[in-house]
Amino acid sequence: MPDGRRWGYKTYDRVLSVYNELPSPAAGLLRLARYEAGITQAELARRAGVPASMVSAYERDRRQPTLATLLRLLKAAGYELRMHLAPYDDHDDVLAAQRAAWPQQQQEAWESYQRARVEAGRPIVEAESRRRARAARQ
Repeated sequence: MPDGRRWGYKTYDRVLSVYNELPSPAAGLLRLARYEAGITQAELARRAGVPASMVSAYERDRRQPTLATLLRLLKAAGYELRMHLAPYDDHDDVLAAQRAAWPQQQQEAWESYQRARVEAGRPIVEAESRRRARAARQ
């Protein structure tokens, strides 16, 4: 995965890695926008004219905002959401098909390895963040 700064946008693994699982796109965008703006949930809520409990629920994936609400919250943090349509990337489908062709013992070993990573509290995002940090130090 290329470093986002090289392509003109920022990536912030630390915003996502403080949680044990990956957030929904809306929750991740809100967390990132608020983090970048350096404001609290209460301040974002005040700027957007919504209750702070609503911002908290969106960021914790307890509720999903409508697109209009998401845009309003991002604007209140000083950001806008830009989207584009891209052709479907079948990379994950290809990997899943390859894993399905593995012998049963190899599949079980892979699943056991992934379970151990999750149980140890090391989601993929944290591993990627550590890899990037090591590469940056070299």
